[in-house]
Amino acid sequence: MGKKSRRLKDARKSGISEDCCALCRRSDDDPAMFGEKVKLEEENFSVHYFCLLTSSGVYQRGEESEGVFGFLVDDIKQEIRRASRLTCFGCKKKGACAGCNVRSCRRVVHFPCGRNQMFITQFTEMFPSYCQDHSPTQTLSVDSDFSLPQSCSICLDSIDPILSYSVLKCPSCHTSWFHRDCVQRQAHSAGLFFFRCTLCNNKENFQEEMVRMGIYIPERDASWELEANAYSELLEVYNRCDSVPCLCSSGRTHSAKKGWFELIRCCLCGSKGTHRKCSGLKVDTIDWACSDCINATDGKASLVASPQGGQKRSLLSKRHLSPMPSPIGYKRPCTPVRPKSPEELLRSLLPHRYPVSTQVEVHGDQALLAGLELVRRADFDPLHSLSVCFRDLQSTAPLSTACDGEADRKHFLKLLMEQIQNSVVFEGPSSSKNLALDSQALREDLYFDIGSLLALCLVHGGSPIGFFSHALYQCLFNYPANRPLTLNHMTPNTHFTQQVHQIAAAQSLDELKEATRKSWEYLELAGCNRLVTRLEDREALVEDLVNFTMITRMQLPLQRLREGLHTLGVFDQVQLIPSVFFSVFCEAAEPLTAETLSQLFTVSFSEQEDKLNLETPVVTFWRHFLLECEVGRSSVSLEDVLRFATGANKLPAAGLFPPPSISLLHRPPPYRVGLKEQREGVEQWLDEGLFPQSKPMSNKLLLPVTSTYKAFKCSMEQAISHHIHLFPLDA
Repeated sequence: MGKKSRRLKDARKSGISEDCCALCRRSDDDPAMFGEKVKLEEENFSVHYFCLLTSSGVYQRGEESEGVFGFLVDDIKQEIRRASRLTCFGCKKKGACAGCNVRSCRRVVHFPCGRNQMFITQFTEMFPSYCQDHSPTQTLSVDSDFSLPQSCSICLDSIDPILSYSVLKCPSCHTSWFHRDCVQRQAHSAGLFFFRCTLCNNKENFQEEMVRMGIYIPERDASWELEANAYSELLEVYNRCDSVPCLCSSGRTHSAKKGWFELIRCCLCGSKGTHRKCSGLKVDTIDWACSDCINATDGKASLVASPQGGQKRSLLSKRHLSPMPSPIGYKRPCTPVRPKSPEELLRSLLPHRYPVSTQVEVHGDQALLAGLELVRRADFDPLHSLSVCFRDLQSTAPLSTACDGEADRKHFLKLLMEQIQNSVVFEGPSSSKNLALDSQALREDLYFDIGSLLALCLVHGGSPIGFFSHALYQCLFNYPANRPLTLNHMTPNTHFTQQVHQIAAAQSLDELKEATRKSWEYLELAGCNRLVTRLEDREALVEDLVNFTMITRMQLPLQRLREGLHTLGVFDQVQLIPSVFFSVFCEAAEPLTAETLSQLFTVSFSEQEDKLNLETPVVTFWRHFLLECEVGRSSVSLEDVLRFATGANKLPAAGLFPPPSISLLHRPPPYRVGLKEQREGVEQWLDEGLFPQSKPMSNKLLLPVTSTYKAFKCSMEQAISHHIHLFPLDA
């Protein structure tokens, strides 16, 4: 009893209350700096979470719901008794519980005193603490040409750019400096999922370095994501008529389900509203813009507004009011089960039966010119089907008939993709194209139009793109994610690439200086014209030059190409699962095989048994015929067969729709009796005069029912060769 009385008396003298932490003897309640302070009502004491984590003699032996985050109450009491015998190195008072992790070091401190004594605690594994003499330090290379004064990248207050306990630096960029306290508060607010460098946005390396330097990162979502109803205001819509006067007898906030007094909002800002009757609109009007938006857009306020045909198109006019309809309007609802193939995903972006078609006239083989005229029309709607007509340059007569319109459309898409590949906006090998920087293309906003045409081709039945380089795909869709570009990604045989190669090939410091001297104009343009003092600077210099050439100087072309690819929601769909679409953009189409073509068509047999017996061998003839086409033992190729049946030279990126099918073509009954003849007692059918037929609009192929493979092959070759001779679209 005597000992206990003396302890209580000493506690009262020292001013310790239930609000003070039982380990560090401080009442601070700052979760970012000391961790959450937990008060145990039944035990009449409080404790900081960080004090428990850094204490040398207590461990989490319970579940998260037990005690204080897994620290059992009995273990905490025992640690308090142990710490009461140790003197703090900082304040010289009893209760020190955190000791230096180096065994030969005897320094022990309270956790708050440890911060004052420059102790570093690594909040990982066993939570070791290190005193100032043994703590880890940053040895990052720092540019010598920075301009003073620098500022903290979080609080923006001035900071001395000298690495120390209170000043930290990001390991991935050269200009970020942080106060230790600022980084800790940012980590507490952002949590594990959002904590990253405020300048370079690096997450993995930044978090690893900050943990090493004693920053605690809570394993939870960001604080702003955890607030109740944090984004509830985003679900609210404007619900008031702003017309002067309001003609609705039920008041300005009344909105009928439809009709004159349905409340519609501004299609641009959404912050103004009106009843149709109050603004003199038609009863079916949906798009309406308020006076503020009309004034701000020079009277052209519309979600689908665009410059008229005779006006000059500029970047500014298309930045917000592009001739492409808003991609939001063409997104399809997500299905419960996500399709696995790019064909299914692309087909989901377009209704297959759209009643309106757009006429496209192609003069000669100028498909790209016709495509640009199409997307630049004021009334262009990418949902409309395409009706293509090829015309001779010397006359106005059409080169093709209406009966072959589907083949014309598919040939137009094929030519369009080839001419886009060879256009001025791309450079490099034919199978691995990068974006090219062309001033005239920028003035004409050709990058946006090319993106729109690529999206149009993919969804409307064109072939896969197949010519994007891996670097271009990564710049557009960040796949593979966060992988740095290298010298090999640059377009070969360009002036810039040759200069970077010379710098990368330097084997000595003198060679490196000479290479940089020769390329000083390029280095000055890239912001890399800095003093080179050692050979090891070569890698960082090459990396900066590659990033400048491939990303920095191409920002506007990349952005406009992305915005063009938003047509019909293609960019959004690819960005969701870029790994699925990688082959569509970057890999050349695999050669057509007999097996692929055979699996493409579904065979429809007759229900009558007598017909079925005649049709079964024909399917075998069909498959054998495809094999002979593949190995070159036929006068026609697999591509000729595909074109005859569907009108397409290659398999479209969105697949063939409707799905290709095969029906069997029998000889009409009146002729069957007369075409029998007895030969050596065997009844045979005469096969002459029966040829295959195709319906490209429905992707349907009708195969002739013959008795022998020879007759089947002969009829197939004659019909397909005749079709190709009549419609030599590749000529």
